[in-house]
Amino acid sequence: MMTARPGGSSMSEPVLLEIEMPEDLARFRLPRGVDGRLQALLDRQDRGEELTPEERTEAEGLVELGELLSLLQLRAQRHRPSGDR
Repeated sequence: MMTARPGGSSMSEPVLLEIEMPEDLARFRLPRGVDGRLQALLDRQDRGEELTPEERTEAEGLVELGELLSLLQLRAQRHRPSGDR
């Protein structure tokens, strides 16, 4: 969440969320089609092709979603009883 400050600059505000971790969180992944789209965009960028602003925004959002899923998986692993790992 971004808050406007006097003078036009903005700063981030931390947000604390409490969620229940599903038992099968380790299976959470980007859907195959979504992951394929992200890989196609990243491959084009790696080849030096310029992405449109819309494609860049799409790729950034998909990368953020993938990172969020990875973080949730790590948190779930840490909070799982040691016998379940």
